[in-house]
Amino acid sequence: QVQLVESGGGLVQAGESLRLSCTVSGSIFRINDMGWYRQPPGKQRELVATITRGGSTNYADSVKGRFTISRDNAKNTVYLQMNSLKPEDTAVYFCNALGATMALRSFDIWGQGTQVTVSS
Repeated sequence: QVQLVESGGGLVQAGESLRLSCTVSGSIFRINDMGWYRQPPGKQRELVATITRGGSTNYADSVKGRFTISRDNAKNTVYLQMNSLKPEDTAVYFCNALGATMALRSFDIWGQGTQVTVSS
């Protein structure tokens, strides 16, 4: 069984920074793409950033230049460094991971989400 745990959310003021972490554990053979998504209040879930196993990244236009996604493959962990936060970044942030178990079954798992609130 594969599990995913997120941490690092909280309440900050506009212009401040936060760092989210997400660790995958369990019977893992390989983790491929990892990513962060968010769901603002009353809106649908949207892409924030993704990163491949090799380190290639993709960002939503709204966070380019402010957010940085990175990963530590040895720790099965992905990070999201969020700088210059804006009130419109307020959302529940979800981590996602795609990969395969030791039984070579693919997985596509989501975390329970961590709240990020940015006050003006």
